[in-house]
Amino acid sequence: MENMENKSEQVSKPILAEISKLQQNFFDNLRSKGRSANTLKNYKTDLDCFNTYLNDQNKTTQFHSFSLPEVLEYGKYLENKYQSDNSRRRRVQALRLFFDYLVEHGHFNHNPVRKIPTSPKFLDIPRPAGFANVKTMWQHLLEEEKNANSPFEKVLIKRNQVIFLLIYTGGLKVSELSNLQKGSFSFGGTPKVIINHPKRDPYTVELHSIFTNVYESYTELLEKLKKESNIEFSHIFFNANAHRIISGGISPRGIEILFKSWSKSLFFEVTPKALRQSCIFTWLQRGENETIIKEWMGVSPSYSLKLYKTHLNDHNFSDHFLESTYKEFIEL
Repeated sequence: MENMENKSEQVSKPILAEISKLQQNFFDNLRSKGRSANTLKNYKTDLDCFNTYLNDQNKTTQFHSFSLPEVLEYGKYLENKYQSDNSRRRRVQALRLFFDYLVEHGHFNHNPVRKIPTSPKFLDIPRPAGFANVKTMWQHLLEEEKNANSPFEKVLIKRNQVIFLLIYTGGLKVSELSNLQKGSFSFGGTPKVIINHPKRDPYTVELHSIFTNVYESYTELLEKLKKESNIEFSHIFFNANAHRIISGGISPRGIEILFKSWSKSLFFEVTPKALRQSCIFTWLQRGENETIIKEWMGVSPSYSLKLYKTHLNDHNFSDHFLESTYKEFIEL
């Protein structure tokens, strides 16, 4: 019995190594097509589930003969493992794309995953950050600037103000924030941010007028500190430790960590997604055209705002407080 187990292990390890190599080639192919690091990370997580299934269920030797019965069996495994329809849908979709790649590059002659439908995508109801919490966040960021003890501390706080405004008044996602450059903004009249989307043409999003004041004071101080530190980068945001700026750019993960620190300081939970949803409610309650809102969200014209409109009366948002609160703390 022990010899049979050892033999099975000897067989499975080379196949797992082969699968791992094929998946790495798949990820490299997606990266060459401009897929974001966050997208690649999600695909890897989804395919790791498939790898775990093959290994734990001793299915590795069947990988090269993977067909509809094996796909259906994997589907049952997902049903037992995940309660969420969206979780199952994502993992089936990732496997479908992986097998599309294998067929395209001659490793399989057909894609068995194409024979089954993915689970429907169920959109959860919007859960925006409460309006009182949004106002508290803005006031907190302005108070921090007023109490800053050094130019370095101040530029960190002003960077955070810019991030807040881009999400609450522009509805940007963390993946979009991390790639912004100096040339991503225009200030002829209403301030705007230009989003370079990997899958579609660039588009612009209008921002609140107060953004101009915050952005200009932030970039002025940032350029001064960059010069003093003898560092140069084109990103509008930066990474830093407790003492100095390290490099240009800020990762989506870095922004998520920033929001966790705000949640801890303010004693209520706030996430980039919740703040972005607050922005969408603000646009709707301001009476913006739905076509314009979808354009600013970076979604297709067929995207439905039904869930937001259904819950519109449950929330009360505005952006009028931004300028008045700013004037209370910062001299214009």
